[in-house]
Amino acid sequence: MANTTTHIADTGFRSGIAHFFQAFGAGMTAYMERRSRADQIAKLNALSDAELKKIGISREGIPAYVFRDMFYV
Repeated sequence: MANTTTHIADTGFRSGIAHFFQAFGAGMTAYMERRSRADQIAKLNALSDAELKKIGISREGIPAYVFRDMFYV
């Protein structure tokens, strides 16, 4: 009985596909995070100034409040 070994050279195609899907996944994650933050900003903008004052933020401070975990202010 004879054994035959076949070696198919990796041309980088699989690596390229893996990088594509990795970048695509990172892009989708970033999009979903931005989208959810846009919803938070819209909800806060819908509040009255008195309601915002109860929370302790001003209307101008809404973006800083929503993104407070990303930026040290």
